Amino acid sequence: MKKQSVVLLIIAIVLIDQALKFYVKLNMYAGEEHKILGDWFRIHFVENEGMAWGWKFGGEIGKATLTIFRLVAVVWGTFLLGDFIKKKYHKGFIICAALIYAGALGNLIDSMFYGLLFDSTYNPRNFQNAGVVANLLTGKGYGSFLQGKVVDMLYFPIIQSTYPSWFPFWGGERFEFFSPVFNIADASISCGVIIIFIFQGKYFKKSKKEESSTDNSIQEEQMAKE
Repeated sequence: MKKQSVVLLIIAIVLIDQALKFYVKLNMYAGEEHKILGDWFRIHFVENEGMAWGWKFGGEIGKATLTIFRLVAVVWGTFLLGDFIKKKYHKGFIICAALIYAGALGNLIDSMFYGLLFDSTYNPRNFQNAGVVANLLTGKGYGSFLQGKVVDMLYFPIIQSTYPSWFPFWGGERFEFFSPVFNIADASISCGVIIIFIFQGKYFKKSKKEESSTDNSIQEEQMAKE
């Protein structure tokens, strides 16, 4: 697969991801929700620190450390992806690797720059800026470099019900599938990982010619030692 094609795929995903995040950030307040297709597909604006399920640790230092770690991972991924292309890995695998890379890059942009680009964010602890729509490039960012929050908006509560009263632990409580709110970058990463998992046998299967060559090399080494 050509490097140019991989680069174009990554750019397309990042642009779509960032365009949707900018639109939501500049037109909706945190917690605002709009139904797109009935009750099962909604745009629901939330922000998080960049960890799974919105977890965070260590305050500003922990946030900066997480962002730097992700930056290092993306830089390392750049060289790794280039190596996959150079060594002519399976086309499907390279596409999946590009999806994962693009998703990581998309969320990294939020963490690195959104605190500088936008003037407000929602603080659930003291309801700061509740109901406020952010502005872009006002010179008064809500955070410093590496302190941006990741914007999520895609919400698919396909099934909403209640656990029966006899159900252990959660009897009578609300049940929802699918509850996570995510973004295009998250979806790109998930698709890449899932497809690799499903087709790993095909992506990493050696051809009969390669297997025969490997076997012959092993036999030659053993004969040389004897």
